[in-house]
Amino acid sequence: MNQAALHKLVSNRLNVKTPKALFDLRLSTNLSLIQQLFFSLYPVDKHSKDFDKLLKLLPKLYALRPDELQRQDLERLEAESWYQNENIVGMQLYVENFNKDLKGLHKKISYFKDLGVNFIHIMPITTRPKGESDGGYAVNSYLKVDKKYGSQEDLLKLTSAFRKHGILLMLDFVVNHTSDEYPWAKKAKKGEQKYLDYYYTFEDRTIPDAFEKVLPEVFPETSPGNFTYIPEMDRWVMTVFNSYQWDLNYTNPEVFMAMLTNLVKMVNLGVDVVRFDALAFLWKKIGTISQNLPEAHNLVSLFRMCLQVVAPGTIFLAEAIVAPKDIIKYFGEGPKLGNECEVAYNASLMALLWNSIATKKTGLLYKSLTEVPAKPKECTWINYIRCHDDIGLGYDDSFIREMGWNPQQHRKFLLDYYCQRLDWSPAKGLLFMYNPKTGDGRITGSAASLLGLESALESGHKDLLENAISKINLLHGIILSFGGIPMIYAGDEIATLNDYSYSKDSSKSGDSRWVNRPQQDWSVVKKLGNGDLPQSKVYHTLKHLISVRKANPVLADTNNLVLHQSGNSHMLVFERTQDAKKGIIVICNFDENPQVIDSGWLMKLGYFTKGNPKDLVTDKKIDVKSGLLELQPYQMIWLKKS
Repeated sequence: MNQAALHKLVSNRLNVKTPKALFDLRLSTNLSLIQQLFFSLYPVDKHSKDFDKLLKLLPKLYALRPDELQRQDLERLEAESWYQNENIVGMQLYVENFNKDLKGLHKKISYFKDLGVNFIHIMPITTRPKGESDGGYAVNSYLKVDKKYGSQEDLLKLTSAFRKHGILLMLDFVVNHTSDEYPWAKKAKKGEQKYLDYYYTFEDRTIPDAFEKVLPEVFPETSPGNFTYIPEMDRWVMTVFNSYQWDLNYTNPEVFMAMLTNLVKMVNLGVDVVRFDALAFLWKKIGTISQNLPEAHNLVSLFRMCLQVVAPGTIFLAEAIVAPKDIIKYFGEGPKLGNECEVAYNASLMALLWNSIATKKTGLLYKSLTEVPAKPKECTWINYIRCHDDIGLGYDDSFIREMGWNPQQHRKFLLDYYCQRLDWSPAKGLLFMYNPKTGDGRITGSAASLLGLESALESGHKDLLENAISKINLLHGIILSFGGIPMIYAGDEIATLNDYSYSKDSSKSGDSRWVNRPQQDWSVVKKLGNGDLPQSKVYHTLKHLISVRKANPVLADTNNLVLHQSGNSHMLVFERTQDAKKGIIVICNFDENPQVIDSGWLMKLGYFTKGNPKDLVTDKKIDVKSGLLELQPYQMIWLKKS
């Protein structure tokens, strides 16, 4: 039982209903864990007064919470694990690329509702430096909306409309760093000691050099090293990501409390899910790679336990693109089990799906998924095939070797396959952060271009076109049925191709990720009534699958996913179970040729008991010949027990 479930239990037992009394009850319930986490980071002999400050801060922050959001908090606490519902379907977007600004986004609520999307992740919209800003992740403010998007009033109107239409909002909380233009950084540049202590700043290279001995480089091509010399300060500043992003010093409890205040003020704008950006990097320690440290986990959990007291209807998404054994830890372990982040990106599933597309085999996918530790029942995944970022190749080397492949050569093959280094590959992607010394690199590109639609349209080859459409639908169908919250990247629903215009913009040309950050093409949307267009085939299939998902409670995430081995190395088969009589089985062919499986074991699972069942994807009955079920190239079927 995590703290959220405990809150519900205690409030029901004591029959406490008034918001203020429930706040006091939540604080009492979480207090021992908050104290334990706080003093694990800030030793009691030095920081008892700081803990007193935190206890005085929490009621002040609660007083800032709008009444409407307080009522929503209580409804969600009563619902418990509301974010695991099968009705939630997400979309990630850049406001300026989607429809100009916040007012433009407001006008497209009907578009989201038509598709079935009710959870929107808006990329950063607060003020940032001119020119390079890491896509807005170099923040000048946590609250002030950049003028190009509108105003804070526009944001409040949008979040109010979202609540009216049952749409959830996710915003980023850039928790690891600020921009070098943030007010704290400006004061640090002027030599104010309080704000020098908000960052990692050093008079000489002694400590930076000690860090650098083992610290990896995040962006070795564009931002080598982890420290930047600031002439006006005559000091070195830790800048793990980019020279204009200064890492916050969380060994200082004042930084934690200031950032907690920023967090609460941000969620009070109407934010339902907080994407905790780069949380793996939050704690720095000489002699380590300063990623995924135990202190970082304790810090995230401390944020969570404090926010749960103040705004319990808001949840955390862990933005940690790390190995499966590490990502599971962001759900919490030990006393923190289910008390760290409620949601995490299923980056491993994403990367493994792209591996299966390239290899046409599912062995590595199965091997990796079966080795992932079970997540807490109160937590869930965000499943996605593309996002604003690159595709990393963080597969477990031992698993690759078990497949009979050389890890280095296999990664080279994937880069070659997706980045236009193989004449026969239909994929059109670009390299990102390629390191010629190690051969390591990442992949950028839109889903449609990586899955062959761009090449197919250029060649005019009908079979390639159908295969590309099938692959797009296949991957989206998997994330819609796998277990968790599906997140569609804006533009993928209409099969948007790569956008090469970024190369002509000096502020973007050095970052190939902009190739998969296209403008939403509303002229294409107007043509979706033409069912012959590839874009229409993708959109309407996706819309149908979303409606099927929402109509089947078995697709809610209750840790009810079962992987099945079909005996065919090109196939992925998994089942979502509810009881002996209810379930949906998903069967996927990753090969460019038709593949068959024996239908006998499907019958033993409870399918085919009343003749040939209907495929929920096509709404047509499937045909079984001589006991064999045949799937066409890149076909996916969903079968329901009946």
